[in-house]
Amino acid sequence: MKKRSILKTVSALGLSLLLSSSINAQTQNNKDFRPLFDGKTLNGWKSVGGKAPYTVEDGAIVGRMTKGTPNSFLITEKNYGDFILELDIKLEGNKTNSGVQTRSQIDPSANNGMGRVYGRQVEIDPSLRAWSGGIYDEARRGWLYPLDLNEKAKSVYKQDQYNHIRIEAIGNETRTWINGVAAAYVVDTIDASGFIGLQVHSINDAEDGKKVYFKNINIQTENLKPSPYPAGQYIVNLTPNSLNTTEKKDGYKLLFNGKDADGWRSVKGNKFPKKGWVIQDGIIKVQKSDGGESTNGGDIITKDKYSVFDLSFEFKLTPGANSGVKYFVTLAEKTSGSAIGLEYQILDDAKHPDAKLGRDGNRTLASLYDLITSDKRRGPTRPIGQWNRGRIVVDKNNNVNYYLNGVKVLSYTRGSKEFKDLVALSKYKDWDKFGEAAEGYILLQDHGDEVSFRSIKIKNYK
Repeated sequence: MKKRSILKTVSALGLSLLLSSSINAQTQNNKDFRPLFDGKTLNGWKSVGGKAPYTVEDGAIVGRMTKGTPNSFLITEKNYGDFILELDIKLEGNKTNSGVQTRSQIDPSANNGMGRVYGRQVEIDPSLRAWSGGIYDEARRGWLYPLDLNEKAKSVYKQDQYNHIRIEAIGNETRTWINGVAAAYVVDTIDASGFIGLQVHSINDAEDGKKVYFKNINIQTENLKPSPYPAGQYIVNLTPNSLNTTEKKDGYKLLFNGKDADGWRSVKGNKFPKKGWVIQDGIIKVQKSDGGESTNGGDIITKDKYSVFDLSFEFKLTPGANSGVKYFVTLAEKTSGSAIGLEYQILDDAKHPDAKLGRDGNRTLASLYDLITSDKRRGPTRPIGQWNRGRIVVDKNNNVNYYLNGVKVLSYTRGSKEFKDLVALSKYKDWDKFGEAAEGYILLQDHGDEVSFRSIKIKNYK
């Protein structure tokens, strides 16, 4: 490793340790914190959802993994709105997981009357995936903030040891730390209050009898002040077409304001298409026509060009639909169909024939179209008709990463030998230096199918 890289790493580690020390000092000296667990009894808590038993041993709440039962939860009898919560958690083994429910709810009739808990959960994940500290929406929307969005926090979890968790739920923001290191940051639109819960996950029979421990559970509900958070950490903002104060400070801007076509134009001219696209109810939507490329309203592009950037967007497919988000679009290539550019494929893999074309699935959802197949095994795709979250990150060294619903699904380097070899086997082989332009437009594709977009935001690195 080069000296400069070492200094950078030491500096970053020093900042994390400084923030950790600062946060821990705040907690220890903060008289507004009070215990949620008295260290002796389960007073103020109740068990729901499953049959895993919870007991108190040596000042800790102990949940015992139990075969043949669904997820079990020990939940507070009281609901909480804004709070800061701290606790220590230890999980035996690495074949299951646990978590802390925040502002959560329950469907009391589910699970044969045992109830089904749903809501935001701060994950404890000892597996190789290493998403401890991430945020999962239990029994509802799935992963909101997988730690693929914050790689540096993946190495923080300590196997078979107590790990310190801090959760700040203030306003519509939930932020987490694990062992003093910032992990996840979500801006959400639902559940302003609810109970806090401790999970024992359902298990394979081989894990029967293993334990998860919770201790030093303390909460603050008054005089709340958000802790310092590392600049530049990615935020999952689930408020449509919105940036919070931190995102604006970090340099993000909306490419679609939710109201009009400001910042966009047709590939065929300087104005927005008069037909084929509709902006309504905070959505920019390409309308269904004949299923052909750019035969109705045509593709639309940003008025500005980009070279090093972090682009996020939400998209919603209709059955059998096809579209795409392209980048490094120059408009210099001659084509009768859609404008040429690197593409984040948007497709109904089950019903559109394009999914079976190309090579090894490289035309399926979230793939680098006709070049690299996305690895969607690592995270679920939301069903057709629901919103999915896409993300494309291009760094100064031409490294490109694709994300689907917060999970990294592919990586490549523009202009590398491997990239050029793939281009030579693709439909792009006839265009000189395809995908290697220094800068280009962002494009939303008209492929003749109804597809909706919203929450399109970008950070432009100069």
